[in-house]
Amino acid sequence: MLGLDPGLGATGWGVIDAWGSSLRHVADGVVETDAALDLAPRLAALHAALAAIIDRYRPDAAAVEETFVNRNPRSTLKLGQARGVVLLAPALAGIPVAEYQATAVKRAVTGQGHAAKEQVQAMVRHLLPGAAPGRADAADALAVAICHAHTRTTLARFARG
Repeated sequence: MLGLDPGLGATGWGVIDAWGSSLRHVADGVVETDAALDLAPRLAALHAALAAIIDRYRPDAAAVEETFVNRNPRSTLKLGQARGVVLLAPALAGIPVAEYQATAVKRAVTGQGHAAKEQVQAMVRHLLPGAAPGRADAADALAVAICHAHTRTTLARFARG
């Protein structure tokens, strides 16, 4: 399962294995793009990096954090374009993609929807022994993957009755 935390400058990614309520950390990292480049080459670089991650780890599902920024319209638009690439990469690989609001991700990992980043990082390390994401973007991506794993398990239980 692949979790993604979109951003134009830095997109966090995290891969976990999930079976039932058991989780295992596989890998995580951050895809960075060069701010000196124009938008199109940055988006292309983001897509190429995500495609390589998907090809390497072969996730069966992907989950993306919904983002909302309203202070700077230009930044919001660029983030939206990066988010489009983040949604597109797994979709082109035939992987189902789920989306979660940041509050839902935080609630799934910490129990509260407005938890601080440090709380999320601590819980990610607790829920995924051996995981030591070096950056908040990677920890956030792992949290998105955890949220999707929990949601998928719960929905499967409901489906079974």
